[in-house]
Amino acid sequence: MNTPRGRAVESNAREGGPATPSERIRWPDGKTFAFTAFDDPDGQSLEQWEVVYSFLRDAGFRTTIGAWPEGPTDPHDEPAETCANDGYRARLAEFQQLGFEIGYHNATLHSSTRERTERSLETFKTYFGCSPSSMSNHAGNAEAIYWGPDRLSGLSRCLYQAATLGRNRGRFLGHRPGSPYFWGDLCRADIHYCRNFVYSDIDTLRACPWMPYHDPARPYVRAWFAGAEGKTGDEFVETIAEANQDRLEEEGGACIMYTHFGYRFVNSRELRPRFQELMTRLSRKNGWFVPVSTLLGYLESIHGVRQIQPAERRSLERRWLTDRIRRGAHDFRCRLM
Repeated sequence: MNTPRGRAVESNAREGGPATPSERIRWPDGKTFAFTAFDDPDGQSLEQWEVVYSFLRDAGFRTTIGAWPEGPTDPHDEPAETCANDGYRARLAEFQQLGFEIGYHNATLHSSTRERTERSLETFKTYFGCSPSSMSNHAGNAEAIYWGPDRLSGLSRCLYQAATLGRNRGRFLGHRPGSPYFWGDLCRADIHYCRNFVYSDIDTLRACPWMPYHDPARPYVRAWFAGAEGKTGDEFVETIAEANQDRLEEEGGACIMYTHFGYRFVNSRELRPRFQELMTRLSRKNGWFVPVSTLLGYLESIHGVRQIQPAERRSLERRWLTDRIRRGAHDFRCRLM
């Protein structure tokens, strides 16, 4: 993927060093901030998809559309579109040509062995002409990579295990050689960016100033990125409320929304008015509205892929756990997925 190159931080930034919250990024084309989204396809129908993405296209946004290359085989899976639907796949390809990115959300809606994951990556290349550049784990899949307690280290892992009553111990196996669900070497070979922690802060770069970063304790992922909370329509509009938009612009930051456009964004074939209102307002600002991999590639052109240090990783982990608890104990275990 082509990304802008060259120096992009203010002159007081350290040569070759990471951008930090105090060092404003100089965004391309004179833009003052960056905004994008990685949309997990859970719960989406093609009809809902058309409503949301037609609006995003016309408003000037270019985001990342998470996709499942393979159709489901489990009859108990929730209804959702996959690339097994020819009409849906054709629309993905059309929007890819318009500048949207197609991301990877594991092979399909349910757990897939290595054989199926490997096939799905080849299928993705056939459909979209390239390997997926970015991905997000589908939370319940056994092949999710470095998921559950394996996202965390030390005390944070202990706290996670206590909060989830140990129910996720040994559940996620994508990074475990010898498991039938192992595909870590394929992930490292094919995929550049993988989403990890999600925060309430609209300025994802402020929450995770080291992204994209490599974690030597989790070597099968080449580079990690964070997200801003927008799992459902309710949470999305909360995060992009007017005051938060204005702060993102003032700080010159970058937002990567974590979302599922299939969850409460469309009512009776129409966009929720509040979502449409806020996104229209955002579109009128001087933002750089590009897909996830383009944004991360630009950050990488500034400081490379940082090797995160243990203290930095602990900071991300503690902030994530604190944020999950603050957002509500009633669904704490679900949020810790």
